[in-house]
Amino acid sequence: MQASFSIGAKDNIELLKSKLDTEFALLQNDGLKIDFEQSPTGGLTFLGYNIADYGSTSYSEEEARIIFKHYIANVVSEVILSNWEKDLLLDIVRQNYYYFTPDEQQLIYNLALDRLNHGEPNEEAFVEYLGRKSTVLQKLLEYLNSNDRLIIEGFIKFRLKDYLQELNSTADRAVDDFMLEKEYKEFIKLLKYFVDIQEPRLDVVQVLIQPSGCFKLLDGNNKNISSDYLEGFLIETTEPEINYEDLLISALITIAPSAVILHYPEKRQSERATETIKSVFGDRVKYCQGCKLCSKRDIFERQKDRN
Repeated sequence: MQASFSIGAKDNIELLKSKLDTEFALLQNDGLKIDFEQSPTGGLTFLGYNIADYGSTSYSEEEARIIFKHYIANVVSEVILSNWEKDLLLDIVRQNYYYFTPDEQQLIYNLALDRLNHGEPNEEAFVEYLGRKSTVLQKLLEYLNSNDRLIIEGFIKFRLKDYLQELNSTADRAVDDFMLEKEYKEFIKLLKYFVDIQEPRLDVVQVLIQPSGCFKLLDGNNKNISSDYLEGFLIETTEPEINYEDLLISALITIAPSAVILHYPEKRQSERATETIKSVFGDRVKYCQGCKLCSKRDIFERQKDRN
């Protein structure tokens, strides 16, 4: 019994051939001789493979057939996720979210790509990618157990419904991300407008992050800011430390200082609260480059780490 197989596809045929050639070279190094032919049929291109000679290999014909089809399934699953997935996702976004503008659809598409591990390296997205590949690979192996001819577009449409549903769910989550980001930007505009129309209640407010993660507000003379300035935010407090980042932002907006100095460790400079402060106050925000307050905080943090 000879192992033979043909793969038909409308798109990505050269990529499939290249990857299969690389994989089959390993089998040929083991003594298997694989014949190949490529033929166009009805708008599709078919790649035909056949084990013509077992040579010096130790594989039985059945073992060679199983390994042969596993190589095919692995390559096809990789190409589906690396190439077809992007087009499938774009179609889902355009069909399901036609009421967004083209630019908004593009933003949603990009957010979904990030979730699918097509953007910046992301451990969570990579784990999900491995899950999707496992799903597709298993479906391919099940199909190849009883079929020697595969048309990829048809296989995706009729055999990968769970996978397609996962892409739909990813697009839905991307829309949620987009709407939250849109609402956040609108909220920032409102806060910025509110700050811009106010008279500053203090020239300078310094934000010192404590080793505990709380925030402390100081004026330009390194004095604790009186709760008179923060009525409604810090009631009956003797030590103006703020435990919630949204409360910190609310306090800064109430004071609307001419300058905000952030005494932040570098590891916290990219946090959302910091980004919000920078977005609202713009050029008023400066990072402290090192002072007694920062030194004292660093000493506390080193002591905390040792404990």
